[in-house]
Amino acid sequence: MYYYLYMDIKEAIKERHSVRQFKDLPVKSEDKEKLEVLIKECNAESGLNIQLVTDDPECFDTFLAHYGKFKNAKNYIAMIGSKSIDKLDQKCGYYGQKLVLVAQTLGLNTCWVAGTYGKGKCKADKNAGEKIVCVIALGYGESQGVAHKSKPVSKLCKVSEADLPATPAWFQEGLEAAILAPTALNQQKFQVSLDGDEAVITTKRGPMTQLDLGIVKYNFEAASGHKVR
Repeated sequence: MYYYLYMDIKEAIKERHSVRQFKDLPVKSEDKEKLEVLIKECNAESGLNIQLVTDDPECFDTFLAHYGKFKNAKNYIAMIGSKSIDKLDQKCGYYGQKLVLVAQTLGLNTCWVAGTYGKGKCKADKNAGEKIVCVIALGYGESQGVAHKSKPVSKLCKVSEADLPATPAWFQEGLEAAILAPTALNQQKFQVSLDGDEAVITTKRGPMTQLDLGIVKYNFEAASGHKVR
């Protein structure tokens, strides 16, 4: 089992914001070791081929990366998996967010990156039949980032606001964490509902929505302690 405390992750959900400007510092050996341990666990559980790559500035040495205002982005987690894996993008979102939140507890900042990096320059080892779904920039941020604006609860939850106080406390905690989850272009194309004693999260079609769905599901489960359908 991993070493972090349950409450640490709940706090990390609230404190973690996207960061693109990093200090020119290497990842501490102890932080790297802890992430490598968790990556190994995630790969064994998911069947993915997640990799931590450090000191590789070329991956973000592209026009789009500069346009995206990345600075000192030279460390990243590559989310990789076989194209044959069912719900590959969603799995990458789920396990990637697990890594993102643990990184936050270690004092590291992160940014999900789907398009503004050099896919041909990525130094992660990709096997035949695999694809790089995205990367997660990683480092010690120049700041802690800023909170994103969220849609109102009425747009993201099928339970009416009038009925929400009557739902279980775990559902309310999970919903709050889901709303705080990062999504591509802050699109938040998901909806949370309660079916009996089970939470259900669905998404609309759109670019990166399956990746986002995995991220949102992990946030909900980590905060609520309940699995999501």
